[in-house]
Amino acid sequence: NFVKAMVFAAGYGERLRPMTERLPKALIRVAGRPVIEYSLLLLRHHGIREIIINLHHLGEKIQEHLKDGKKLGLNITYSEEKKLLDTGGGLLKARPFLADGAFLVINSDVIIDLPLTDLLDQHRKRGGIATLVLRSDPQADLYGAIETSADLRIQKFLAHKAPRSESAGTLTKYMFTGVQVLEPKVFDYMEPAGASAKFSTTKITYPRMLTQGEKLYAFPFRGYWQDLGTSERITEAEEKLKRGEVKLHYL
Repeated sequence: NFVKAMVFAAGYGERLRPMTERLPKALIRVAGRPVIEYSLLLLRHHGIREIIINLHHLGEKIQEHLKDGKKLGLNITYSEEKKLLDTGGGLLKARPFLADGAFLVINSDVIIDLPLTDLLDQHRKRGGIATLVLRSDPQADLYGAIETSADLRIQKFLAHKAPRSESAGTLTKYMFTGVQVLEPKVFDYMEPAGASAKFSTTKITYPRMLTQGEKLYAFPFRGYWQDLGTSERITEAEEKLKRGEVKLHYL
């Protein structure tokens, strides 16, 4: 089954200033390659070649660098946001590209050694509207915990609960990695305000889906994941890659 992907690359990269005043966060190099290429090469490795990237801050530089994606063996389309639309608004604007089947969403500023094929298999088997890649983290409560029952169904999302969460038994706490597989039905839960509204999937869309009884599932992930939002985290990732402590299966 053919899957498309959306890569989020519109943000300002405020925590990486002054680097991001002239260079978009997606093009900052980590161990010799622009960070967005880690997400793109992961997708390509698993046969996902139809990709849409949202652009805002210095977006023309991302487009100049990647062009139509052919040099990476991809077919890249762009969604230019006049103003930042956040995750939900960004997805809604890209709806015409994404609406014909399950699709994957990933950030441009993470490195994740994720077995995408297993994720897609689980998503299809469970038949939910969304599968979120989650990881255990002692600071889950600080960043916003997502809790699942033994069958991996999400029962609590931040402050919101699924209708029958009280009878779901013991719950396990996780944190969201920012990677997810979604069905086009998620668009039914997005703002009716049209494709220029700014809203977040985690604050608005997922809680709405959960409280209305839709099936959201977790894909627990224990492998390497690193958010590259600060220069300290970039340095840490570079050192691990250089020392060979982290070997990414898709490179």
